[in-house]
Amino acid sequence: MLISATRAILLWFVASWIAGCSTVNYYSQAVGGHVDILCAAKPIDELLADSGTSASLKARLTMVKQMRAFASDELGLPDNASYRTYADIKRPFAVWNVFATPELSLKLMEWCHPVSGCVTYRGYFSKEEAVAYADQLHQQGGDVQVSGVPAYSTLGYTSDPVLSTFINQTEGEVARLIFHELAHQLVYVSGDSAFNESFATVVEEEGVKRWLAHHADPVAIESYRLYSLRKKAFVDLLSASRQHLESVYTNATNVESTRAAKRKEFGVLRKAYTQMKSDALNPLYRYNGYDSYFAQELNNAHLAAIATYTQWVPAFTQLMQRVQGDLPQFYRVVKELASQSSTSHQAYLQSIDSLLKIQGMSSARGLANMSQ
Repeated sequence: MLISATRAILLWFVASWIAGCSTVNYYSQAVGGHVDILCAAKPIDELLADSGTSASLKARLTMVKQMRAFASDELGLPDNASYRTYADIKRPFAVWNVFATPELSLKLMEWCHPVSGCVTYRGYFSKEEAVAYADQLHQQGGDVQVSGVPAYSTLGYTSDPVLSTFINQTEGEVARLIFHELAHQLVYVSGDSAFNESFATVVEEEGVKRWLAHHADPVAIESYRLYSLRKKAFVDLLSASRQHLESVYTNATNVESTRAAKRKEFGVLRKAYTQMKSDALNPLYRYNGYDSYFAQELNNAHLAAIATYTQWVPAFTQLMQRVQGDLPQFYRVVKELASQSSTSHQAYLQSIDSLLKIQGMSSARGLANMSQ
């Protein structure tokens, strides 16, 4: 553990030295926050053998240990020291990410770091510091969002532990987080958040599907099925608003009319969510899991942040289907894409995405004709 902590300190010290004095405070909180987590982590095997560990925690850690083996043995994800330790960090989230866009744009701001490259968020181990930085950006005229995150990846530079922030979530959710973060260690494109998050999302979805099929009981399977349906309905709702606002901003003629159109769209979004909750045929019927999300003042940053995790999911899903779920082959294809320039791999993914949209419209027209 001391070796890992020292490595983290050296890594971030070099990063802060390269970045300059203006960002030393930011890197200092990153060093301190991550090292605190590393120092709190204890080997899962030791906790399982410890009579002082509660029975409920032992049951969860036993499940996680099985998931970790499954990740490497069945999913081909890195077989290393990550997620073989556990840390109780005594707070609801591991970090809080700040997302920001201009007032009349859906383009996320980027922050560049020597190791991870440019990313579309800025992470803090303290909610107060994240909110303070978001307030600064808001005062400069930007749209901002502060989002709590239960887990993060150091891309294999340190041994990431299982955290108390997600250990007690549903079985499918715990598996999802572990598989997602390990996927970042397998393929990571510096400076392309949408590529990285979309790839990891597809790996997590495939991984959870296989895990539940082999290890879970019917209750856990049904729970994750409902979770997936609700998440898709939520994401589709926000994606529709994002696409409409993109058109508004692209065709803007003056600032005031664009601001009015923006306010109208967010009003439409809230109304659509309310209608979905009242529709007995909708997965969100009477579900309150997203109520707190819609209770806040929504803005461009909320819509753009969602896109970071979903933009290329349909394209990567199609690539998975083309190799018939052969994960080693899928990883080879994605690594080849990752080795290309950002322009090249984004154009390729866009071509798949466009084809899927055309096929979707053709299917919709076919169904409409059949109903006539």
